[in-house]
Amino acid sequence: MSTAQNTNKSYRTAFLFLTILFFLWGFITVLVDSLIPRLKEVFTLSYFQAGMVQFAFFGAFFVLSIPAGYILSKIGYKKGIILGLSTMAAGCLLFWPAASFRVFWVFMLGYFVLAGGITILQVAANPYVTILGPERSASSRLNLSQAFNSLGTAIAPAIGALFILRDKVMSTAEIDALSEAKQKAYYIAEAGAVQKPFLGIAIFIAVIALVFAFVNLPKVGNTAASNDYRKVLKNKNLMLGAVGLFFYVGAEVALGSYMVNYFLTLELSEIIKSTPYLRNIAQWILDTGLENASNMAVVGVFVTFYWTGAMIGRFIGSYLTKIFNPAVVLCAFAAFAILMVNISNLSVGVIAMWTIIAVGLFNSIMFPTIFSLALDGLGDDKPQGSGVLCTMIVGGAVLPPSFGFLTDRFGFSIAFVLVMVAYAYIFFYGFINRKRQVEI
Repeated sequence: MSTAQNTNKSYRTAFLFLTILFFLWGFITVLVDSLIPRLKEVFTLSYFQAGMVQFAFFGAFFVLSIPAGYILSKIGYKKGIILGLSTMAAGCLLFWPAASFRVFWVFMLGYFVLAGGITILQVAANPYVTILGPERSASSRLNLSQAFNSLGTAIAPAIGALFILRDKVMSTAEIDALSEAKQKAYYIAEAGAVQKPFLGIAIFIAVIALVFAFVNLPKVGNTAASNDYRKVLKNKNLMLGAVGLFFYVGAEVALGSYMVNYFLTLELSEIIKSTPYLRNIAQWILDTGLENASNMAVVGVFVTFYWTGAMIGRFIGSYLTKIFNPAVVLCAFAAFAILMVNISNLSVGVIAMWTIIAVGLFNSIMFPTIFSLALDGLGDDKPQGSGVLCTMIVGGAVLPPSFGFLTDRFGFSIAFVLVMVAYAYIFFYGFINRKRQVEI
């Protein structure tokens, strides 16, 4: 076998394992959302406090993105991936003592460590995928990996509804009415509902890390990069794009995090149970009748379609950005996202549910399109620009608790205005870049 054939086989093997990683961190990121309604009840949290879970998770991206890039430049892609996986496994294991002792700050620490591992993977895996083969097909490879990331985000809500939200969560008053022995038994059961899924995830991650430790990954490219960020910070278009990513991630996560709670306020569980096609969907995903399922589980299964829409939209958007100006497509998708949020806000019942779910479809192209527009023209400074942009994933830490605070004080109707403002800025960024021709 020729050297070229060996190299191609090595590249395909590496790409396969990296695509598994994209799926994994997409899955875990959204699985966090399934825990929020349960944590809110078990720890008697306000919507603002529940949103702080996302602050711990996405705050890690803000704190660790640039340090992760520095570490990567010292140890290389393979060791960086193994470090990221090991850190993720450690974060998952922290959920065991946190659930056993019901210590909320340990949960927060677990989320932060878990997100720290995902941050390292983001910094290592994204550029590695782009250099595993010819440069002309780099975008195609990365889009394929990101599609599997979306597959993970689409599956996670159903898994969360099935294993985390399935049984009934008692209110504080109901817990107080129990005897001491029954309270203890209830808390043990609640701990198990959280512990088992994350213990399984930790084991799976550890296996993947072990595989990466022994698999022969090709050494390609140069991981060393300048750590001087002063030049890129002066680039106006990059910084405006960074704000766009901040708003995009924040809006997407805020809607995903509180969608179950929003559906509960709309009293959708009874509508779902009494509407044949909705009932059939819920029963098929939950694989059980709805009589014994909690209201959170019944409505929670429909969040799956929010993330599925993002996956489908990524394929559609990939085609649209090839035949139309990407900035114009970004404007159109942002406008439709605003429209869907507004219709949901002014509606009730099934219309309100499906329109807010439809926002996921229009979220799909925002991250890669903003990312590409922001990096356009940076030349050799693109690695530093990418570091700045990845840091803005912190929007997922800031907007959800802000959304929760507005919900606590004024209700979902006012909180949705924050999301619409975020999409309005994304529309603005697409509009000012409409003359740019960027290949996504």
